[in-house]
Amino acid sequence: MNGRAERSIAGLPGLSEHERAWENLALTWITLHRAREIELGKVGLTVPQAAILDLLKTSTEPLTPMKLARRLNRKPHTVSALVSRMETEGLVRTTRDMGRRNWVRVSLTKKGEQAWSRQAEERTARGATACLSKKELDQLNTICRKLRTRGSELIRQMQLNPYGDFFLQ
Repeated sequence: MNGRAERSIAGLPGLSEHERAWENLALTWITLHRAREIELGKVGLTVPQAAILDLLKTSTEPLTPMKLARRLNRKPHTVSALVSRMETEGLVRTTRDMGRRNWVRVSLTKKGEQAWSRQAEERTARGATACLSKKELDQLNTICRKLRTRGSELIRQMQLNPYGDFFLQ
């Protein structure tokens, strides 16, 4: 992050130290995410597509759109639409599960395997943490686990009850 961005976060009036930390974390994520977008653009993939390919390549179990959505912390319809577009592009294939006909299994095609290999070679953005010491990296991983746990708690607290008063209005 450049000095100008850090000064702008530090200088935001009325923010608590927690809000400043949030802004700093968000700006850091946006910056690193943009670097990954640019990197993946070179091989013709988006960040969500690369994430799906990686999950399919590394999973030890067959994956459904619902399982992919859970692992990506995304809504099932969002992942289903992404999988459909990726199937149209020839990156993945969907097949009906013979044991449970209402389930769809997602798997890599040969073209998807090749795309996974190309994106796996692009490591510059994902290697951004190389500027950290081993101790800093351990601290970052500990902090990220805590924040992910807290974020999951917040999501559970804030989500609307799908069968609650919302539908009565």
